[in-house]
This record gives sequence, C-alpha cells and structure tokens, in this order.
Amino acid sequence: MMSPQLVLPKIVNLKGHPTLNERWLQDRLTENPSLLGLGELEVRSSERRQPSGGRLDLLLQNIETSTRYEVEIQLGAVDESHIIRTIEYWDIERRRYPQYDHIAVIAAEDVTSRFLNVISLLNGAIPLMAIQIKGVEVNGAFTLIATRVLDLTTLGTEEEDEGETVDRASWEHKASRGSLRIMDGLTEIVNTIHSGMTPKYTKFYIGLASGGAAQNFVKFRPSKSYVLTEFKIPQEEELSNWLNESGLAIVPYETRYGNYRVRIRQSDLKDHRETLVDLITKARDAYFR
Repeated sequence: MMSPQLVLPKIVNLKGHPTLNERWLQDRLTENPSLLGLGELEVRSSERRQPSGGRLDLLLQNIETSTRYEVEIQLGAVDESHIIRTIEYWDIERRRYPQYDHIAVIAAEDVTSRFLNVISLLNGAIPLMAIQIKGVEVNGAFTLIATRVLDLTTLGTEEEDEGETVDRASWEHKASRGSLRIMDGLTEIVNTIHSGMTPKYTKFYIGLASGGAAQNFVKFRPSKSYVLTEFKIPQEEELSNWLNESGLAIVPYETRYGNYRVRIRQSDLKDHRETLVDLITKARDAYFR
C-alpha cells in the first residue's frame, strides 16, 4: 500500500494580497466565527459603532455561557494602535453591558514577540487574548488557520483563595447568631440529600466538608440578617427563569465560578423548602457528575 502524498502548504500574505483584504477576512469570520477557535459562537454585531466614533470589527457571544468577545482584526503585524483600540472597545462594551463577561481579542496576521510581551503584561489585569491568523493555500484551495498565541490568565479557584480557617465564633461576630442559625437550617437540608456534610469555616465563606475534605457544591456567606447562599450549577436559561419566578431573593449569576446565588432568610427555610431541596440536589448532582 502506497503512503499518502505529503503536500506542503503555502503561507499567503494577506496584507499584500490584491483581493484577500481585511474586509474579506472580517466577512469570512462573520460567516464562520468558529474559525477563531473560541468555541460555538454567534455574531452579535459586525462593524459595531462605538461612542468614541470608531467601529468594533466583531462582537461575538458564546451561546452557552453568554461570554462576549470584542474582536479587533488586523492584517500584517499587530501594532500599538491595534492594542489600544482593542482594549478601548472592550472597556466600552463591558461598561455598557455589565451582565456579561467580556474578553478582548486581538486577531492579527502576525503577533510579533515584541508586542506579545506587552500584551502578556496587560493580560494580568485585562481578560485579553491574542490570535494569529494565517492564510494557507494547498493545491489551489485556500483556508485560514488560527493559532491562540496568548490565552487568558488562569484564575485561581475559590478554594485556593479561601483564606485561613476560622471558627464559628468569628462568623457569629462578623455576621450574627441569627444568620448562622439560617445556615444551620440549610446544612440540615443538605444532609437530607447528601449525608455527612459539616460546615467548614474559612475567612471569606463557609463551605461544606466531608471527612475534612472540601465538597463545596453549596457555600454560605452569612450577613447580619440573611445568608447569601451559592449553588454551584451551570447557568441554564430554563433554570434561571424558574428561579426568578420562585419568590426567592435571587442575586445575579456569578459567571466566574459558576454559582447561582440566593439571599436566604429564616422564613425561606419553611416557605421555599421544596425549591431549596431542588437547588441543592441540582448542585450536588452537577458537582459529583
């Protein structure tokens, strides 16, 4: 059996090409945003007008997580103005639509080592990605290859940032004995669903543990009169709508760590017990899936 023939690709210089210009590239990415390698995305807007007078090349959104990507496209090598414009448009969009997570994306034909160092420094403070897009020709057929040369800085987990272990008395002083009793009631419900759970008191929140090991599918942040309770469940439109109609005090979804958040008062333990059982069950099932 003959070995398949190896065909070498030819890199096409888009910036110097007579017809494959920046508008052409933007149209191709609008037609098929998956070419960027960022997952299943939908195009929210192309050439989106900005209050500053400029236009954002592409506004993309992940259809599952509602994360938005502000994408600026440039042929040739990335330069200072491209970086500044990308960050400016990202900042405008995140201020206008704070309910979404926003990520700035520089998509250029060439991300040079000099500017990669600069972008890497900014990446620590701004959610910023750099994607290098190359035009490639093989046997007369043309395609685009996107390479993620700078990804987002990996965020630490909540457990890594939980702070020192404290005792119950410190939380009673910080919040109140009444709110700790609400937490006790919630922990009792947890144990009807998943037995063996005890509170783990840390400086910034109260988690759950079994045999000393953290199992934080539900976490508590007691205040003076209620307990902000976090349920680690992936965001779903149907579940969000159900919660909004439940009568509980819902706080906006925490996208960074994937938590539904509810302010729970003493009366909710009785009035909304079934809803709480459902939420805890969903969180437990998602956590141990």
